[in-house]
Amino acid sequence: MDRGYPSDSAVRYVSDHHRLSEEQRFVLRRAIVSADTALRRMTKALRLHNLSGRVVFVDGYNTIITTQSLLAGYPVYLCDDGFLRDTRGFFRNDKALQVTVSAFCEILDLLADARPSRVEVLLDQQISCSGELAREVRGLMAKRDLPGDARCVRDVDHQLKASGTIIATSDGNVIDVASSVIDLPGEIARGRCIRPLLV
Repeated sequence: MDRGYPSDSAVRYVSDHHRLSEEQRFVLRRAIVSADTALRRMTKALRLHNLSGRVVFVDGYNTIITTQSLLAGYPVYLCDDGFLRDTRGFFRNDKALQVTVSAFCEILDLLADARPSRVEVLLDQQISCSGELAREVRGLMAKRDLPGDARCVRDVDHQLKASGTIIATSDGNVIDVASSVIDLPGEIARGRCIRPLLV
C-alpha cells in the first residue's frame, strides 16, 4: 500500500502469495492501511477528556458491535491507524439485541463521565429491531442524564460525515472525512486493561 497499490490488490497479492484463509484476508482488509492514511487518521483521534461540552455523533452499530466483541472475548484488532476493529457480523435476533443493550451501557457510562453537551446515536434503519434498540438507548441516556437522542436513519454514514462535529466510529471512510473522531471501544479496552490483537 505504501508503494501506491490499491488496497484490494495489495491484500489479494499478499494473501495469495502466503495462501491465507478467507478470515485472515478479511482481517488484513480491516487492519492494514498505508502509513500516510494511518497518520492522517491518528491526528484526528481524540480522548474522552476532549469531549467535555461538545457534541458527539455515535455511529451506533459500528461502535456497539466492536464493543460487544471486546467484552465477549472475541478477536478485536488494533489496526494500523490506531483504531480497534473486530471481524464479527451483527446477528439480528432478540438475544443479540439484549447483548447490544448491555454493551451500550458501557458506552453511555463512558460518555456520561466525559460530559459532552449532546450525544446523537445514529442506528441503521434497515437493520431489524433498530427502532426498539433506539428506544432502549434513549431510556439508558435519560437514566444517566445524558442529553441527546438515539434515532434510526437510512443514511448513517452521510449524516455522520455531514455532522461537522466529533464522531465516534472506526469506519475508515467516515474517519477520512471527519475532522475529529473518538474510538469508544478503544477507551473501554484501555479502561479495562484489555489488550487487543496485533496484526
